[in-house]
Amino acid sequence: MSDALTTSEAGAGADDRPFDSDLATRRFSRSMVISGIRCMLTYVVFPWLLPALGWASGVGPLIGLPIGLLAIGFNVDSIRRFRSSDRRMRLPVMAINAGVIILLSVLVVGDVADLFG
Repeated sequence: MSDALTTSEAGAGADDRPFDSDLATRRFSRSMVISGIRCMLTYVVFPWLLPALGWASGVGPLIGLPIGLLAIGFNVDSIRRFRSSDRRMRLPVMAINAGVIILLSVLVVGDVADLFG
């Protein structure tokens, strides 16, 4: 027997792996934590806390834009993992992720408008 992979083994991609419910749960949790951090920065830290301390006036969009894009990416990844699952709460979790993506998209558009407007 040869140690070389057969054509079917070599062509197997990441989507051919069995669903790992722990991994999907971790990805959902991670996407929600990053989205929550983005919202806390946007609505508490940048507009209230830092200016009250005399720091970082106007840097919100510079920091918020990459964090928002990262959070959207993690939410999309979470949707992809849950879509391939057979978990009972699959559709509600995907709906939560989609709602968060919509809200983050609004924030990203606002950040871009603040930076270039």
